[in-house]
Amino acid sequence: MEITEQLTDTKKRVTVEELQIEILPVIYEIIRSIEKDHIDTSAKTKESQDCSQKVLELQKRLDQARAQILLLPGIEFSKERQLVQLEALKTQLRLKQELLHKYRYMYSFQSHKA
Repeated sequence: MEITEQLTDTKKRVTVEELQIEILPVIYEIIRSIEKDHIDTSAKTKESQDCSQKVLELQKRLDQARAQILLLPGIEFSKERQLVQLEALKTQLRLKQELLHKYRYMYSFQSHKA
């Protein structure tokens, strides 16, 4: 067993549907705070500090998203290896479908009356 397989076996696996990545609200808040045009210098300073806090919150959420994405199965493989694995699985599926089709029409499972 490879080291990467051992590491991924010990990790909790998640699906894409289970990922909880919410960065758009924070990005929206950052953009809104940048768009505001304050005449008062103290308001600009306060808004700048708030914007800095929102950027830090965005960075925190991006780090959490990266950590969650690393739990996805197959993420440790390169694109080429994933494509090779996909082709192998497609071949397996095709062969199994052919076998099922062959066995389905090979014998009649109805009992013969004598």
